[in-house]
Amino acid sequence: MTHATAPQQPAARTAAEPGVRPGTQPGDQPGGEGWLTPAQAVERSGFSLDTLRYYERIGLLGTVERSRTGHRRFTPHDLEWLGVLRCLRDTGMPIAEMRRFAELVRAGEGTSGARLAVLEQHDVQVEERIAHLRRQQELIHGKIAFYRSATGSSATAPSAADSSATELRTAEA
Repeated sequence: MTHATAPQQPAARTAAEPGVRPGTQPGDQPGGEGWLTPAQAVERSGFSLDTLRYYERIGLLGTVERSRTGHRRFTPHDLEWLGVLRCLRDTGMPIAEMRRFAELVRAGEGTSGARLAVLEQHDVQVEERIAHLRRQQELIHGKIAFYRSATGSSATAPSAADSSATELRTAEA
């Protein structure tokens, strides 16, 4: 697995940086080889164009290169970073924490310990949410078992519901 880094804040990208092909200069080839148009970035990242603009404005995405005509263009590196942001967002990390993490990434290698701490804390919160959802799912399985027995349905109830079904029948009676 590769580890994405947050795109750097304004500093001209060089040919050695991800997404910049040798022989290209900022402003060249919008949507061409190595560059992605906003529509392509939307399609590949799953974020809306408004979200990409917002993430750029609040510093999550960093500064996105622009063509000579002013159109945004994204690099594969930008897309990789958007994948990290997608994961953090989908797992419930608040925007403020995402910004903190992005700032730490941009600050460089000296912040690895702080980045690790942010991700470990987030992982604990994700585990807590998963455990909560499992408990809620057990309740749903119990309800399914109850209604199947009440309707005479021959389908088998989920195994996690067996213990909950008796409790629910008593509670609903």
